[in-house]
Amino acid sequence: MLPPPPSDPFAADPYVLVPAAPPRDDYLRLRRDAGLTPKRPDQADGALAGSWSWCHVRTAEGRVVAMGRVVGDGGWYFLVADMAVDPGHQRRGLGRRVLTRLLDDLRARAPEGAYVTLVADPPGRRLYESLGFRDVAPGATGMVLELGEVSGRTSG
Repeated sequence: MLPPPPSDPFAADPYVLVPAAPPRDDYLRLRRDAGLTPKRPDQADGALAGSWSWCHVRTAEGRVVAMGRVVGDGGWYFLVADMAVDPGHQRRGLGRRVLTRLLDDLRARAPEGAYVTLVADPPGRRLYESLGFRDVAPGATGMVLELGEVSGRTSG
């Protein structure tokens, strides 16, 4: 007699991983609710259409509660962006699931030697390091330039 098959660890999983972009309204809401900088609808449209890879998580009822994306040139440079989990669904491994799916997609489709970067808030550091990301300092310097609206003023 054969032993019973192992139970499916995700059989009671209330979440569905979707390898696609979320709807625009969900993208904007999730960024805001997760504490990321709010964006305008036109910015969301560019992000939704111009990404190399997307993944989001829905509840069984269809609510988008986590997301992430990869922006890339398809050849060498790729940037993980918009990693966000609804505060009411944090600490359930959803960020890890999204990032793992994005990295699996990169490993499957990106050329060997692809350079994957990200800029993260401090709470995400443990997750990113646990999946192989490392700080670039002191061998390199990470920098950012945020373009503001043209106003004729200089900041200083």
